[in-house]
Amino acid sequence: MTRERRKSERLRAGALPDPSSVQGIVELAADLAVYLSPAGDVEGISVNPDCPSLGCLDHWVGRNFNSFLTVESVAKLDERIAEMRADANMTPRWIEINHVDNATWEFPIRYSIHRIYGGDHLLLLGRDMQPIAEVQQRLVSEQLARERDQQLLRGEQTFYNVALEASETGLIMLEPESGKIRDLNSSAALLLGTKASTLTGSSLAQAFEGRKREELLDALSSAARTDEAKGVDLVARRNGHSLTVYPDYFRAAGQLFILCRLVPVDANMATSADVAQSTALLFASTSDAIVLTDGKGTIREANESFLIMADAAQMRDVRGTSFSDYLARGSVDMKIMLEAALKKGRLSNYATKITSLTGTRTGVDISASHLESHGGDFGYGFVIRGVSSNTAADGEAPTSAVNEDAMKNVMDLVGTASLKELVSATSDVIEKLCIETAVQLTGNNRVAAAEMLGLSRQSLYVKLRKHGLMNADSDDIS
Repeated sequence: MTRERRKSERLRAGALPDPSSVQGIVELAADLAVYLSPAGDVEGISVNPDCPSLGCLDHWVGRNFNSFLTVESVAKLDERIAEMRADANMTPRWIEINHVDNATWEFPIRYSIHRIYGGDHLLLLGRDMQPIAEVQQRLVSEQLARERDQQLLRGEQTFYNVALEASETGLIMLEPESGKIRDLNSSAALLLGTKASTLTGSSLAQAFEGRKREELLDALSSAARTDEAKGVDLVARRNGHSLTVYPDYFRAAGQLFILCRLVPVDANMATSADVAQSTALLFASTSDAIVLTDGKGTIREANESFLIMADAAQMRDVRGTSFSDYLARGSVDMKIMLEAALKKGRLSNYATKITSLTGTRTGVDISASHLESHGGDFGYGFVIRGVSSNTAADGEAPTSAVNEDAMKNVMDLVGTASLKELVSATSDVIEKLCIETAVQLTGNNRVAAAEMLGLSRQSLYVKLRKHGLMNADSDDIS
């Protein structure tokens, strides 16, 4: 059957307005040809036999073409048709739109739009873009798969780095051919007396005394091949520590590497890493509250005991706040402790109270230290120990004794003096007790005592003389 005689079964529901010979040309020139009425209804359709993926689309005939387009494609096609009808001489341009059919099937077609004999009928000649779209989808899938692989690789690298750094044993990854350090942890760097970043990529022989590269590699290779755990005794060049290196071969990605374990010859020699770890454990587990602040008293770190004392749920509730916010006398207590610690280096057994976030108060003794490092001023450290409510803080016993004696003397006056005179005598006793207590709490710091009592320095000196609390020796309190 010739192509001219095939009235094209694909056109049985409609016909293109061309001779039969032209129909065959259209069928082969385009993957999909659609003949539209001025109202946008499909009057004829032709599918290239070499595009079986498009299937049979005869059911489009007699229905509006837009019903087989996605929402965004409808707007795009209507805009192009409007431009063509507004400009009769407009050159046909390609337009890519997406078709939908049978609810789930979606496929892209690239059309050129042509007028038929200058009328309002349109002929759409389309190329099937599904093969290109499939290639693009495969490229996107490959890119996503590559990104997932990279994410997994980064995760594995993170696990490796965390495990390496968590090890208390000094570990070095060594390339056996070149003798260069591929990786090492902080414990190994501390044993060698330097930083890990300084040694990474350098020759292992440079880290030890009296060993040439070839000689050291031969010794490590021989020790690694033996069945026994044989070590190589070496001396670190930077700090002179005697170390034993235990090498083992391992293979990664088809290449051989040597894992070297560094052990101090003196088993009793504590490394910096051991000391740091022990200090961290003490900080976390001690029953005494510990607070570290910067030079202005802002909290940098605190242990669990302080969080319990302050009724704080987690560290972020207190970090960045001022330590004075948790002291009963606020900035007055803070100023006294910081000045004493800065002047003498430390302050012991300062009696005050800690106010929690919920408002409860706890009597405490605080020891403060000024912390300095090689880089300069680090800040202050405070060790806070709770005191029993039945135990008087330092400096309170004399006050209590004076309080009882003074009040007894006042009570003895009952019946011999008027109430006004009794109240006046009581006020003087209380005033004297408050001044004595403030001076004792501040370590005879008159400026801090005046600030604590809300007095000027001159007024404090007047009251000290009034109550006989200042004698020839300005450092003594009667």
